[in-house]
Amino acid sequence: MTDLRDQYSRPLRDLRVSVTDRCNFRCPYCMPAEVFGHDYAFLHDPAVMSLEEMRRILRQFVRAGVEKVRITGGEPLLRPDVPELIRLLKQELRVPDVAVTTNGWLLARQAARLRAAGLDRLNVSLDSLQPETFARLSGRPGASVSRVQDGIAAAVTLGFPVKINTVVQRGVNDHELLELAAWARERRLTARFIEFMDVGNHNGWRPDLVVPAREIVARLSARWPLEPCQPAYRGEVAARYRYRDGGGEIGLISSVTEPFCRDCHRARLSADGKLFTCLFASTGWDVLGTLRGGVTDDELFAFLGQIWHGRHDRYSDERAEILARHETRLKVEMSYIGG
Repeated sequence: MTDLRDQYSRPLRDLRVSVTDRCNFRCPYCMPAEVFGHDYAFLHDPAVMSLEEMRRILRQFVRAGVEKVRITGGEPLLRPDVPELIRLLKQELRVPDVAVTTNGWLLARQAARLRAAGLDRLNVSLDSLQPETFARLSGRPGASVSRVQDGIAAAVTLGFPVKINTVVQRGVNDHELLELAAWARERRLTARFIEFMDVGNHNGWRPDLVVPAREIVARLSARWPLEPCQPAYRGEVAARYRYRDGGGEIGLISSVTEPFCRDCHRARLSADGKLFTCLFASTGWDVLGTLRGGVTDDELFAFLGQIWHGRHDRYSDERAEILARHETRLKVEMSYIGG
């Protein structure tokens, strides 16, 4: 393993791999229906990485120091060969930590296949427990939150560690904080509350919609006293708090109010093989095109090293200055690189 470092001496340890840009939800903060409609030009074969192409590319990322891989989308469970990808990562490439982030809609029927493939853990998006709010935030009129809850229950029964991801928006679902936390506590699940971020170009982000992580902690701690946990490792995304009564823990992802750029060691690979070195980047590097151009594995590794060595992203640290200048930046859509 080679220890690559970027311009701020940040290593490459965590890779998010999008396996599809398609999704069966239309969450307003990610894939608003008015933009991603029936006529939207999603990726088609052969633009999407094949399993064999992912094998060659991911092998070089592991060589570069990647220890954690999260499989994302779009909705990754729409892609039938995800279990084969998990087997590749766990059995052939020996990646210590492999996770899937899903909206949970297909989880009940696929959890057993994911477990058999060797998946380590699951992150399930759940922004509301209230039927009307869930249907609105998922962009599926009439969709039942119970289907996602059933998927979570199936995963827990199979022994999966499950984290619940909730994007908190003021006046939208922040009134459900206690309800969501209580639901997770009862099931010994970790609830992760995520500040609403200005990802992409169409999600209607405004600063006044952000509920700061400190406010979330204060509101929850008033009901169940919390205390901070030490980070499990350098660069951990979520600030963790444990319930003093032993009822588990929560996580806070505070990219807006408490940026963590200085310790960010994550890269993102899109379904068509573009490498993005920041969630808020505008452009990516064409890794798949380079691979298809006939490079050797060593040449591919050198290409990845060149990209990472040149990395200097720190958008969240710079956000306030950018907003103050009323500067507009086009950013890659979250659904394209999986958040």
